[in-house]
Amino acid sequence: MKKSTIIIIVIVAVILLFIGSFVSRYNQMVKAKVEVENQWSQVENQYQRRFDLIPNLVETVKGYAAHESETLIAVTEARSKVGGVVNAGNVINDPQAFAKFQEMQAGLSGALQRLMVVVERYPDLKANQNFLALQSQLEGTENRISVARRDFNEASKRYNQMIVTFPNNILAGMFNLTKLEFFQATTGAEEAPKVQF
Repeated sequence: MKKSTIIIIVIVAVILLFIGSFVSRYNQMVKAKVEVENQWSQVENQYQRRFDLIPNLVETVKGYAAHESETLIAVTEARSKVGGVVNAGNVINDPQAFAKFQEMQAGLSGALQRLMVVVERYPDLKANQNFLALQSQLEGTENRISVARRDFNEASKRYNQMIVTFPNNILAGMFNLTKLEFFQATTGAEEAPKVQF
């Protein structure tokens, strides 16, 4: 073989290796983003489950606590606000929409906590099988939401770490792959709630 042919083969091999490395890194970043989106869909799924359970819970409590309308109205209003945000599109790629989503979910959680305090005042309601089943479903849903948020944060962390490390950061910049937000604890979450009767 001629020396010039060997040089051309070596150059082509180096270019192919570079392109292969480029494609591999890009595919890894895209797979990581798809994993984040999958985890986000699990978060939305659990929030939707809670959203669907609330009317049943409110109706059950209404029968026992008709004069506690302020709390019931607060839960219903919080649920309706969340309803507009739950399926508001691609929330994870918009930091303001993500913050609003998180704020609305925190408001709903707070309203549900107040509802549970109201329930403590009604021993008959606490013994009602329908209510106990709904409460159990809601507690399970809250646990699932917590796990889904944790899994989302983990997937976001892996993705964010991947796109900021060299040379991935160059590729991420070329394809406009940006860091994603994390779920944060709501303000005051570090303090235990006060229950008063």
